[in-house]
Amino acid sequence: MIIFEYNDSILKSQVMDDSISTPKERSRVNSPAVMSNPGTPRSEEVRATPSPNQMRRGHGAAQAMQLSQQQLLQLQQQHLQQLQTQQLQTQQLVQQHQSQSKYSQLLAVIEDMGRDIRPTYAGSKTSVERLKRGIVHARILVRECLMECERSARS
Repeated sequence: MIIFEYNDSILKSQVMDDSISTPKERSRVNSPAVMSNPGTPRSEEVRATPSPNQMRRGHGAAQAMQLSQQQLLQLQQQHLQQLQTQQLQTQQLVQQHQSQSKYSQLLAVIEDMGRDIRPTYAGSKTSVERLKRGIVHARILVRECLMECERSARS
């Protein structure tokens, strides 16, 4: 086998003996007697380094993994913030629901009374009775709503 080496601007060729079988022996034969560039390291680790293309691909994968870990951390933080916000909103809704339940009942009674008002013009006694009961019930609900509002204002 013929190997070409570049040494101080001179192209040399060496014929390798086929009897040399180990990579260390080959590297010893291939190494020039005078180093062409003293700043170039000649250790085995450096010789085993991947090509620049492989380095870019490997670096890109490490960078992508690091980015994905950062993105995962950000997603976890966003999820925790959303959970905390939802928990706070749920607590507020529970507090409001206690007072709104009376309020929603009051709205329902008022809507029922609105339905009953039209037939009263025709002189229906049953709708008049339902209207009276609705008004009484609405007054009670208004009082309860006011009491609940006062309680929540104190808290």
